Amino acid sequence: MKNNKIFINTKNNSYPILIGSNLINNLRKTLKKYSIKSSKYLVVIDKNVPKKFIKIIKKNLNKKFILIKFTSNEKNKNQKNVQLILNTLSKNNFNRNDCVISVGGGIIGDLSAFASSIFKRGLNFVNIPTTLLAQVDSSIGGKTGINTKFGKNLIGSFYQPKFVIADINFLKSLPQREIICGYGEIFKHSIIANKKFFKFLSNNVLKILTLQKNYIQKSIYESCLIKKKIVEKDEKEQNLRKLLNFGHTFAHAYEAALGYSNKLNHGEAVLLGIKSACEYSLKKKMLNKAEYILIKNHINKINKSLNLKNFFSKKDINKIIKFMISDKKNINKDINLVLLKKISKPTYKNLYKVSDVKKFLKNQLSNI
Repeated sequence: MKNNKIFINTKNNSYPILIGSNLINNLRKTLKKYSIKSSKYLVVIDKNVPKKFIKIIKKNLNKKFILIKFTSNEKNKNQKNVQLILNTLSKNNFNRNDCVISVGGGIIGDLSAFASSIFKRGLNFVNIPTTLLAQVDSSIGGKTGINTKFGKNLIGSFYQPKFVIADINFLKSLPQREIICGYGEIFKHSIIANKKFFKFLSNNVLKILTLQKNYIQKSIYESCLIKKKIVEKDEKEQNLRKLLNFGHTFAHAYEAALGYSNKLNHGEAVLLGIKSACEYSLKKKMLNKAEYILIKNHINKINKSLNLKNFFSKKDINKIIKFMISDKKNINKDINLVLLKKISKPTYKNLYKVSDVKKFLKNQLSNI
């Protein structure tokens, strides 16, 4: 399969997402092609990225770089580490023509992009996502964000990269759990926008999860295409882009309620959140039972243990609700949920009383 290129066109920017194999080998040429003429680079990298990839990146930058390594986890996606990046940029006198390159998953990308957006009111930013989750989700659309004790991604900005390199060779170094994590977002995109793609995933899920080249590259490409179309219509998440949060109001609350622990990673939380959103849609008589079962069975096929009872009990409900209330989509005391009428037909203008969502969670966690 040939390498793919998708252009994201927003009001303020246009940039490509490059998808394929061996793309980082041509990083120097790509920087030149997209008019990045930095005198120096700050490379912010995930400690888990294999050394062979770091060597390739170093070779392409001709020693004009400073390297910072981070342990990638939600607890480290904080103001302290943003300040560390900002201090490094300041000490080394970076100017607005210089460049920050993120090499890692969504956490590294979010930290790097946020720091890039606020240092001297913005310098060049390049994203090289190394996880499936980042390649199909966080690297597209310009959202940046860090966590606080009050919830996930509550501090951030919108800042577009100069380009994104989604090199599928990185994926071979990931554990299976990380592949499933990224697949959660791919699956979400199919549910909200493309029933044909949903069927493709249903028929080829095992080939995708085992990274068979044509299937994984097509999945990344189609997923990015869905997000591109939504982001271009609503860059700042005023209306339509809220659809991308399908399953996420539940998912983010589940993650936060567990203290962002390794018990439930982001993609697993999204899959669990999709189940919850579909169950809520069924309860509200929006989604028919046949399509609900299709979605539920698909998730069970990926990971049978993704059941709310395996992570929470009734005593956790108030904690979950607290984080759902603080979700950034909420503008009043009610909870805003993205729900599903049918596959490829989501709806985002759904406000529900806290008591109603509490009752739903209580039923979900009931032993009856």
